[in-house]
Amino acid sequence: MKRWVAGLTAATLLGGALAVGVAAQPGVTLAPGLSIAGLEVGGLTTEAARTALAAQAAAPQVQVRAGTNVWTVGAERLGWRADLEGSLRQAQEATAARSLLQKVQALVGQAPRQNIPLAVKVDATQAARTLGTLTAGLNTQPKNAAVFFDKATKKYAVRPDTPGRQADVKGAAATYAANPALTALAVPVKEWAATYTAAALQAHIERGNALNRPFTVTLDGTDRAAALTALQVANLYWVRESGIVPDEETLKRAFGTLTAAIDRPAQNARYVLQGGKLVKAKEKAGRVTNRAAAYALFRKQVLDPAVKTAVFPSKVEQPTLTLADLPAADQLELIAVGKSTYYGSSVARRTNVANAAAKINGAVVPAGEVFSFLNALGGITPQNGFVGGLIISGGRTVDGLGGGVCQVSTTVFRALYQAGLPVIERNQHSYRVGYYEPQVGFEAAVYDPGLDLKLKNDTAAPILVKTINNNATSTLEVQVWGVKPARTVNVSAATITSRIGHPAPRYVVNVNLRPGTVRQVDWAADGYSLYITRTIKQGGAIRTDQVKTVYKPWQAVYETGPRS
Repeated sequence: MKRWVAGLTAATLLGGALAVGVAAQPGVTLAPGLSIAGLEVGGLTTEAARTALAAQAAAPQVQVRAGTNVWTVGAERLGWRADLEGSLRQAQEATAARSLLQKVQALVGQAPRQNIPLAVKVDATQAARTLGTLTAGLNTQPKNAAVFFDKATKKYAVRPDTPGRQADVKGAAATYAANPALTALAVPVKEWAATYTAAALQAHIERGNALNRPFTVTLDGTDRAAALTALQVANLYWVRESGIVPDEETLKRAFGTLTAAIDRPAQNARYVLQGGKLVKAKEKAGRVTNRAAAYALFRKQVLDPAVKTAVFPSKVEQPTLTLADLPAADQLELIAVGKSTYYGSSVARRTNVANAAAKINGAVVPAGEVFSFLNALGGITPQNGFVGGLIISGGRTVDGLGGGVCQVSTTVFRALYQAGLPVIERNQHSYRVGYYEPQVGFEAAVYDPGLDLKLKNDTAAPILVKTINNNATSTLEVQVWGVKPARTVNVSAATITSRIGHPAPRYVVNVNLRPGTVRQVDWAADGYSLYITRTIKQGGAIRTDQVKTVYKPWQAVYETGPRS
């Protein structure tokens, strides 16, 4: 609703913006000595006075201030309107109210002087609209404080909050409407606090930093211990506005890493080489983490800043394959063989191939149980004898721990797949790898943790995995021994269904190289979609399955020294 207010004094200049109201009575001659806002109208008719007032109309200038911002605007933009008809009515009323004496004085040229203020109306809605346009840039929403992890200090810190601002244009418009004579108008700017201020988050930050400490675990009943660094612990939770929020997935992965390091799993009965012959080795009980109870303890204590060590409850683990279950070594038959070559491998890669092959050699898989490559390997860690080498990670070939282990997992896969064992888990590499040629697609990638190779022993007896590594000829052979099942297995060559050319090479500046130096760190490879078919004939029945692979197209990457 529009609000009209009257009352500008005579000192105010005449308004050029005219308000529409009830017209003054026509034909009236105004009394001598009368003026409206300083303009002499005495002796004029109402019509003549109206014309004179309209000719001199000029809206005043108003200085608007909001904070440190100042604007000068014409009053008409703030809804200011001169009410000529209202002013003329007041002049007519003053004329009619003259006493007999005043009339006589007027006849002899002694009429009393009387100035009538100019009536003014203000449209408060328009005033608010104009003030809103002027101050729009001042209005801001509050910005919450934000917690972040400072990599330089390795501590949690906070980015400060910023209060919000809002110009009170309705209040300023109401003030102006109540006093149209104002030539200076202040627009109040209100502030309001952010929902989360730096002060409010400080307690969470302090707790987050208190949690950021090394954490050690031991296994009850053993001398086994493992630890997380302060940075690894800091990765187990978020510091948020609501407080400390555990990262459940990261907690589980960290727990798995710790238990893998401290557990002493049971050892099944197995075959070992003695004097060049395979002989039986007795099984051994182990001691491992009581996982359900230990995880609850770990989750509680690693998120308690007062606790720096924890003792995981343990349990005895019994082997699943005893000496009595193993067939005599001379009863074993060669079931299948897998082969691969690793010409051109670095010293580090050769070290990891030899170490992984030695760890896998002699692994025994009971009938009906699943072979896990990572379990048989014992983990890809420095403590387990692995060194740095090239691995595929994050879309590139980069230096990483255990490069070359996939040479062994690929060769094991070829042997077990050729033996006809059902595949439980098999993962491919991101792109085609030259080491596994010419049997393209016939490979298996592993990564600890997360990517494993698993196949089920569906034969009627335990199987033995035997590795033969020849570093001199860069060849690896994996043999599968057991009681040979009455079946034949045929694995086809790869059928390629599509091929995508590799992208153009990419060049990356490495400030650690000399100017002008160019070094290739990744090699181009085309993308492929393909599949390998396995056909198994047993007892008159024929069944087939497939291993499908989709390789990404891969670009060559070159590192260059900075320009001189």
